[in-house]
Amino acid sequence: MRSRGALHVDTEITVPFFDVDSMDVVWHGHYVKYLEVARCALLDRIGHNYAQMKASGYVWPVIDLQLRYARAARFGQRLVLRADLVEWQNRLKIHYLLSDAASGECLTRASTVQVAVRLADGAMQLVSPSVFVDAVEQCISGVP
Repeated sequence: MRSRGALHVDTEITVPFFDVDSMDVVWHGHYVKYLEVARCALLDRIGHNYAQMKASGYVWPVIDLQLRYARAARFGQRLVLRADLVEWQNRLKIHYLLSDAASGECLTRASTVQVAVRLADGAMQLVSPSVFVDAVEQCISGVP
């Protein structure tokens, strides 16, 4: 079992028709898009989304992605996308759980790792910028 993060969000989506393949299941590449939906919700909760990251002088490319499919999602199915913040001091690591909204059955587990890259010179940062770390720690502590 994966460890729970210091913060998490749950987001619901309904699988759209254009995400399914000729076998009537979600094409495997679309799961990455679902992870992005969950990740954006988590970053919004932290109060430091992609626009705020860029404004602070950093971008955060995904450098590692792992997916494990347990069961296929299908057209019209409601999914719960859970994103757990696992690491933030030196990199941004998020664990994901995609499950059926009605039954709670696990469909997919995933994780991503992102690192800060300074916009000014493209240098990868070995520690997360303080503006991001501060936003996470304020969110965890409940301090606005």
